[in-house]
Amino acid sequence: MSGHSKWATTKHKKAANDAKRSKEWAKAIKNIEVAARTGGGDPAGNPTLDDMIKKAKKASVPNDNIERARKRGAGEEAGGSDWETLMYEGYGPNGVAMLIECLTDNRNRAATEVRTAVNKNGGNMADAGSVSYMFNRKGVVVLDKNGQEEDKILMAVLDAGAEEVKDHGEKFEIVCEPGDMGAVRNALKAADIDYDSVEPDFRPTMEVPVDAPTAQKVFNLIDILEDVDDVQNVYTNMDIPADVLEELEA
Repeated sequence: MSGHSKWATTKHKKAANDAKRSKEWAKAIKNIEVAARTGGGDPAGNPTLDDMIKKAKKASVPNDNIERARKRGAGEEAGGSDWETLMYEGYGPNGVAMLIECLTDNRNRAATEVRTAVNKNGGNMADAGSVSYMFNRKGVVVLDKNGQEEDKILMAVLDAGAEEVKDHGEKFEIVCEPGDMGAVRNALKAADIDYDSVEPDFRPTMEVPVDAPTAQKVFNLIDILEDVDDVQNVYTNMDIPADVLEELEA
């Protein structure tokens, strides 16, 4: 179970409190607004927006909030922010490489809050390019197993550019190049296979195995970073062996 993957992180902190849910809603709303601004406000003609709306609904974001965000992004309603994507690089406890992706309307605020969180929790910031070269940009599609076989999923998406299908217990994860996400999405639809989400991701080219104390420190830093309003995603290159994950859960 790799620590950079959301699977280990999610498994480790399954219980989400109301504050976490509020943060999740805020991030979902931002993504809808940006998707509508970038590709238009009609979900039927904007697959990214359609995916962001579905993801928000699965997170129980109220429909009114979703619709207002869509309208703001599409220019149908006033009040939209000028969101900007920023990527910060750094190292967590014991030198674990980190990419911190932000979506913000104030880059000075984002930089200050990210730097403060990292520096106060066992990490340090790094110059641009000094960490990002350790990661590759990928497209990731997540779907429930629903009794389906891995081979069936792979055959459905192989010609669409899928590189591999990973088994994560209750879910499958399809990995592809970012430019092939749309084709993989369409291949699943053509095969009448439902999916949970389609999103770009960063995957490390080399992972670093960690022990339980280090993993816990990195998880704590990720928690603190995810509490920053501007932070959307945190990627690391730590690898959590199965026995370490069990120890953390215990």
